[in-house]
Amino acid sequence: MNLRIGSLVWGVQDVPRAIRFWCEALRYTPLRPPSEDWAILVPVDGAGQQMAITLVSSDPQTHQRHHLDLYASDRAAEVERLLGLGASRVDWRYPDGADYVVLADPDGNKFCVVQK
Repeated sequence: MNLRIGSLVWGVQDVPRAIRFWCEALRYTPLRPPSEDWAILVPVDGAGQQMAITLVSSDPQTHQRHHLDLYASDRAAEVERLLGLGASRVDWRYPDGADYVVLADPDGNKFCVVQK
């Protein structure tokens, strides 16, 4: 098994505002220049978990807006292992060349398994 949390992915409706807030709150900084709909934040001192900020249109009261990205050296094997543990596949519209698979834990919480 070679699976680890790669990012906590945070869905927001205002990416620049979220970047300002979380960078100040956690002493984080953008890993690289953010786009209008995506940013990766990392601890200023280098110690701690990476956080991704992504633009969403959903309402936080009715939709899951946060999830884990789990990084895998062998995505296919990890997906099969997680399915065997009780995860389920999620019907998802993937972009061409997607490096991730969306699954749900036994309680229905979605997460991504990303090839790294």
